[in-house]
Amino acid sequence: MVADVGSAEDIVPTALDLQPDAAVIDVDLPGVDGLSAAARLGEKVPRCRVMILSGQPNPGHVKRAFAAGVLGYMSIQVAPEQLAHGIRRINSGHRVVDPDLAVAAIEAADNPLTPRELHVLRLAAGGARSKEMADQLGLSVGTVRNHLSRIICKTGARNRVDAVRIAADAGWL
Repeated sequence: MVADVGSAEDIVPTALDLQPDAAVIDVDLPGVDGLSAAARLGEKVPRCRVMILSGQPNPGHVKRAFAAGVLGYMSIQVAPEQLAHGIRRINSGHRVVDPDLAVAAIEAADNPLTPRELHVLRLAAGGARSKEMADQLGLSVGTVRNHLSRIICKTGARNRVDAVRIAADAGWL
């Protein structure tokens, strides 16, 4: 082990400085979520292979992780020997994922939301009002409301709060 960081924001600068072969990232780090941090790490330090650990593995998160170039995804409660074996496997370029979680990820519904709709929903999840979202995205309030309506319809939600919950539970956010 060459480093231990306290927040997701510290991952990329530390990796740029130390150039590790592999990184083990908790999906629930403070600040930016571990999946976003892993994606940034893959962009900035492409030779560093990534293993994600999660306290509550979620099929949607597994899909997002592998789409971001992560090679491993395991429960944080995995036995130390299994974690060490997993790290050795990702270090040699192989993918590692708990078999039950892999099956759940394959069976999970695909994300029906467009990248723009996901962006709008992330802002809504952060508590932004339609006007704030419109200003931030350079859109009209009506366009933001249209996006929210489509999001609610596509997720089968009752309202935007329910849509946020559904998307978070599915691992789309």
